[in-house]
Amino acid sequence: MNTTNPLLREWELPPLEAVATGDYEPAIRAAIAEAEAAIEAIATHTEPPTFANTVEALETASLRLDRVSAVMMNLNECCTSEELQEVVMRLEPEITRFGMKVSTDRRLYRRVQEVHRLVQSGDPSSPTLPPEEQTLLENTLKSFLRHGVGLEGEASERYKRNEEELSELKLRFSQNALADLNAWTMHLTDEADLDGLPASQRAAAREEAAARGLEGWVFTLSAPSYVPFMTYSTQRHLRERMYRAYGAIGNHGDAHDNNAVIRRIVALRSEQAALLGYRTYCDYVLEDRMVQSLDNLRQFMQRLLDAVLPAARKDLEEVQHTAGAPQPLMPWDFAFYAEQLKHSRYDLDEEALRPYFPLDAVRDGIFSLYGRLYGLRFTPAPEVPVYHPDVHVFRVHDGGREMGLLYLDMHPRPSKRSGAWMTEFRGQHGASRPQIQVVCNFSKPTADTPSLLRFSEVETFMHEMGHAMHGMLSEVRYESLSGTNVKRDFVEMPSQVMENWCYEPAFLSTFARHYRTGQPLPEDSIARIRAAQNHLAAWYCLRQLNLGLTDMAFHTMEDNGGQWSAESVEAAAMTNLLPRIDGCCTATNFSHIFGGGYASGYYGYKWAEVLDADIFSRFREDGIFNADTAARFRREILSRGGTEHPAVLFRRFMHRDPDPQALLRRMGLINQ
Repeated sequence: MNTTNPLLREWELPPLEAVATGDYEPAIRAAIAEAEAAIEAIATHTEPPTFANTVEALETASLRLDRVSAVMMNLNECCTSEELQEVVMRLEPEITRFGMKVSTDRRLYRRVQEVHRLVQSGDPSSPTLPPEEQTLLENTLKSFLRHGVGLEGEASERYKRNEEELSELKLRFSQNALADLNAWTMHLTDEADLDGLPASQRAAAREEAAARGLEGWVFTLSAPSYVPFMTYSTQRHLRERMYRAYGAIGNHGDAHDNNAVIRRIVALRSEQAALLGYRTYCDYVLEDRMVQSLDNLRQFMQRLLDAVLPAARKDLEEVQHTAGAPQPLMPWDFAFYAEQLKHSRYDLDEEALRPYFPLDAVRDGIFSLYGRLYGLRFTPAPEVPVYHPDVHVFRVHDGGREMGLLYLDMHPRPSKRSGAWMTEFRGQHGASRPQIQVVCNFSKPTADTPSLLRFSEVETFMHEMGHAMHGMLSEVRYESLSGTNVKRDFVEMPSQVMENWCYEPAFLSTFARHYRTGQPLPEDSIARIRAAQNHLAAWYCLRQLNLGLTDMAFHTMEDNGGQWSAESVEAAAMTNLLPRIDGCCTATNFSHIFGGGYASGYYGYKWAEVLDADIFSRFREDGIFNADTAARFRREILSRGGTEHPAVLFRRFMHRDPDPQALLRRMGLINQ
C-alpha cells in the first residue's frame, strides 16, 4: 500500500484533515484490488466451506474499501466540490462493479449454499449456529439471490450493467438537486418586503447578503431561510416566488433537470425486478421488509388514508377560515395561515420560542437525556480530525467504557445537501466501536445571537440522535448486522420514539432556557406546546402518505419506457387538497427515493410511527425516565441491530404484537 496516501495508511480515526480530493481515486482502486484478492482467496479455498472460512470471511473481505468509500461518500454529501463530484461519478460505478462481481460469483454462492445446507441438515455432526450467525448466513445467501447470482448469459450481464448505471444516476440526481438549490437566491433591498419576518431571519438574510458582497437581504432555498420565510412573510407575492422556486428544483428543463434521470432510474429498477422474477420493483423490495408484500402495503396505506383524509379536509377548512386567508388558499399560503391559526388557537408562536432553544443547549439537553436513560456521557474531542470547522466531535462513554465517536455537523453551506441525516464512518462490530455522524441544516449563529432552533428543529435533532444512538449502543459481532442495519421499515422506529420526549415537560424543563436571561421556558408555554402537538396532525400525516404513495406509483408503474413527466406521475398518485402548481414537483427533488436508499420504502416512516407510538406508551406507563424500561429497550432493541427479525425484537420488548391503532390514538383520531 502507498503509505503517502492518508487513506491507505492504517488509521483508527478517519484522516479527514489530511485527505485531498486526488487521494480518493488511487485509494479506492487499491482497496478494490485488495478486496478482489481476498474474495478470490475465499472462492478458491481448498478446505471445505465453513461458516468461518466463507460467510464470516466474506463479511470482512472488503473492510478497507468500506472505510475509504465511507469517507468519500460522506464528504460528497456534506462537503463536496465539483472536483469531488467528478471523482465520485468515476469511482461509484467501479465500486458497484466490484460489488456485483462478488454477488454474482457462483463459486462463492455454492460455498455459502453448502454452509447453509450443512446447518439446515439436522445431522448431529452438522454445525449449530447462534442466532446472530444464523441471521448472517441467511442474509448472505439471500443477498446472492437478490443480486442476480441465478441469472445466465445476457440477462446476467444486463443486470450488472444496469446496477452500474443506477449508481451513476443516483449521484446525478443528487448533484442536479444541489446545483438547483444553490443557484437560486432572492435579493431584496426594500425593507417593506421583510414585513412579518422575525428579527432573527432578517439578521441572517443581511449577513447572507454581506457574505455575497451585496446590500440588503438575501434569501435562499436552504431550510433555515425557506421555512421561516414561508411561515412568517406577509408578502404573498414573495411567498409565491419562493414556493415556485423550491418546487421547480430539478424541474427546469435545463442541464440540471431530473425528469430524464427519474425516467431512467424507474425503467432500470423495473427491469432489474423483472430479471429477478418480480412483477414490479415494489414487489422486489417489499419481500424483504416487515410489511412483506405490495398487497399488505396497499392495505396499510389505504387504512391510514381512510382514517386521515376526512380529518385532513377539516384541517384545511380551519386554515382557510383563518382571519385574512385568501380564497382560494394556494400552496404558498398554507404555512403562513397555519401558523396564524396555531397562534390564535393555542397562543403559540414558534418564533417566540426560539430564544429558549439555542442549539448548544438543545444538544446538551439531548446528551443529558441519554445520560439519564442509558448512563451515557458525552465529552468534547477537539483532537479528532474533522473536514470542516463547523464539525464538532464527542467521545461517548458508558461508565469507563468508550462507546464510540459522535460527529455533529449542524449548519448549511453550499457544499452540503439539504435535509438532516445520520451516517457512519465506521459501524460497530465486535470490540470495534462506531464512528457516527449526525448532519443537519440549522440556522447559523449571527453576530448577535447563537443558532436558535424552531421547536420542529428540536424534534429533527432528537430524531437524528435517535438514529445515532441506535448505532452507538449496538452490541453485535458483525458490522452488516449492527446499529441501523435493520429492515428499512423498522429503522425509523428508534429515532421516532425519541421525538416523543420533546413534548414531555419533565424533559423540556431540563434544558429549555432563554439564551440571554437564562430564564426557563415558562410552564404555560410548555402546556401550549403539548396542546398544539396534534395541530393539523391529519394534514401533515396526509402529506407523508402522499409522499409514500408517490414512491409506490413510480415503482409499480407499467409505462417504464414512456416520456411521462415526474410531475404527471406525482399528480396522479397524490390526494391533493390544494391546487397543484404547474412546474412544481416534489419528485424531482425527492432524494430519499431517487438519490438515497428509500425507493419503495418511504412508507416506512408511517409504518415505524405506528410502532413508535405503541412503544412510547410503555415508557409513559412506566415513567419517561424509568431506568428499567430504558435498559430493556436498549437490551432488546437498540443493542441488537439486525441480528433478529424486527417483529421478534418488538414482541420481546412489548410482550405482544404491535397495536395498529396506537398512531391514530396519539393523533387524536380515535379515543384513547
